[in-house]
Amino acid sequence: MKNWFTNNRGELPPFVHNRRLRRIMMFISLIVIYGIVISFLYNIVASLILIVISVVGLIFTIVMMNEISSDTNRYITDLSYRIHRGEQESLLEMPIGVMILNDDEQVEWANPYMVKYFKDENLLGRKIDDIDHDLQQLITKYAESDEFHTITWRDHKFTMLIQKEYNSVYLMDITRYANLEERYNEEQISVGQIFLDNYDEITQSMTDQEISNLSNYVTNELATWSQKYGMYLKQIDDDHFFLLAYSKSLTAIENDKFNILDTVRETTSKQNFPLTLSIGIAYGEDDLNNLADQAQSNLDLALGRGGDQVVVKSLDGTARFYGGKTNPMEKRTRVRARMISQALNELMSASDQVFVQGHTRPDMDSLGACLGIRRIAQMNNKKCWIVLDKEKVHSDIQRLLEATKKYPEIADSIITPSEAIAKATDSSMLIMVDHSKPSISISEDLYKRMSAKVVIIDHHRRGEEFPENPMLVYIEPYASSTCELITEMFEYQPHEEEPINRIEATAMLTGIFIDTQRFSMRTGTRTFDAASYLRSAGADSDEMQQFMKENIDSYLQRNHLISKVEFFHKNMALIVGEEDQAYDPVTAAQACDSLLTMSGVDASFIITKRSDGQIGVSARSTGAVNVQVIMEQMGGGGHLSSGATQVSDKSVADVKKMLLETIKNIDDNE
Repeated sequence: MKNWFTNNRGELPPFVHNRRLRRIMMFISLIVIYGIVISFLYNIVASLILIVISVVGLIFTIVMMNEISSDTNRYITDLSYRIHRGEQESLLEMPIGVMILNDDEQVEWANPYMVKYFKDENLLGRKIDDIDHDLQQLITKYAESDEFHTITWRDHKFTMLIQKEYNSVYLMDITRYANLEERYNEEQISVGQIFLDNYDEITQSMTDQEISNLSNYVTNELATWSQKYGMYLKQIDDDHFFLLAYSKSLTAIENDKFNILDTVRETTSKQNFPLTLSIGIAYGEDDLNNLADQAQSNLDLALGRGGDQVVVKSLDGTARFYGGKTNPMEKRTRVRARMISQALNELMSASDQVFVQGHTRPDMDSLGACLGIRRIAQMNNKKCWIVLDKEKVHSDIQRLLEATKKYPEIADSIITPSEAIAKATDSSMLIMVDHSKPSISISEDLYKRMSAKVVIIDHHRRGEEFPENPMLVYIEPYASSTCELITEMFEYQPHEEEPINRIEATAMLTGIFIDTQRFSMRTGTRTFDAASYLRSAGADSDEMQQFMKENIDSYLQRNHLISKVEFFHKNMALIVGEEDQAYDPVTAAQACDSLLTMSGVDASFIITKRSDGQIGVSARSTGAVNVQVIMEQMGGGGHLSSGATQVSDKSVADVKKMLLETIKNIDDNE
């Protein structure tokens, strides 16, 4: 019986070591003892029989409990063995590379899956840098990160995880899935629209044979270009093509900077038929209808910026611009000016009143255009309010406002932004002149109040920021000024109404005069036609000179800034103002203009602190450098030969560094 309670080594039975079984045995024993005691009180014979049965039962119970405990121990031991063996086999056989290093970055252990990437090299005890320098650099790069990273090593793609506390490196080969993802991305569909900017204008004076030759050349050139990059091209009209391409092809032609623009322009120019292309391409969307709409919108943006360029943009992404290195060619006609004028008259007739506003810190072109629109509205028997913040105007605008006091009708129509918002109704119309970005309007709140009825008249290249659904858009980058565009509209207004008066004509001619830098830049035949009309309408040259006069402080500030000029990178001049000195933006722009009169200067830039705390940058060019692209990279815009931007939360020195890096990056990518 002793063997029931002990094993061969004299130890207690297994069940005694199990707390739950031990408690069950104690409970059964107490019940048996209690039953025997009770039975002795009533019947001794029955008690003896119960004792025998109880002893046999206890012996059986003890044996069963021993077996249960032994079976449980064997199961646990077997399970532990299998788990331990599974762990070892997993480390050895699982498709994940594992490497354990010591503190000296020597390999202590690597599983077979990891070893196979090193072929026959001996790893143990050697430093990683001695075995594979590239892997060492990757481990060093991500050693402080506890996240997964996708890396490329030995022509494979891996997901890497480093556990620094255990000195362990894990690599999972994802080459197959990475290739599938890459192929999926490369085969995303891109939709493009190609437009021949000035096809109609050029072909008007050509013979049928010359037109045919020109069309054949352009079609063949585009077909060769599309076949080279594996794209589908379909001609829709004489001057319109449809393009389908994979993302892989789009990447290739972007890397090539869309050299098709230069090829077509240069070849046709040599034949005295300078033809340019505008292209809009959309990508990153599964719905082909949305892609087609976005491609058309991108083409409109390219045309609005003057043509001869490409706009690549996804539905929600940032636009990328290519080309646009040349001055836009004159494409507007008298017919288009008449159509725009008539459309504007109809929109005014459908409105109860008209509001017109220029950009912040208005110049003579901006305010002159506002006066011109006010006169056109009056010719159409509509009340027009000029929105202006009189607290933020330059000295020339102040002199013009003083001059308008002699014309009560004009002076009374100039109101503040808060007054305009109070007067505006759902039937009112807002005209944005000399700008197309709501964020730089004199009152962005007024734009938001009237965003459903907006008209844009501007001569700057259209930027990415643009009103969503304007009723009418008249953007002509070729025009010298907005005043020039509006002057052409007077010819198509009701002649029975009072014509433009002297102060309005003078202000508008001053706007043209300043924007063309005294008719020396961005002028065409239409510019001189507009100037001639305004002169005949009573524009006073003496009063123009009064408007343009500088006060002594501005004159001294301008000369001080010019004295700080420095030259850099390919005939470029730069002025950098002091960190603690605020300059008037107009004075800074005039100093920038003055630099272009220096010999050997193709582009000039000025960086100054403004009174509102922002850092202003103005850029000017003779046309040899596209300063608009530079300013756009810094968040601004403008023309090929004139641009500007404002930067917040940076110092003058920071903006200088930012400008120089932007110029360098653009130059490196060309």
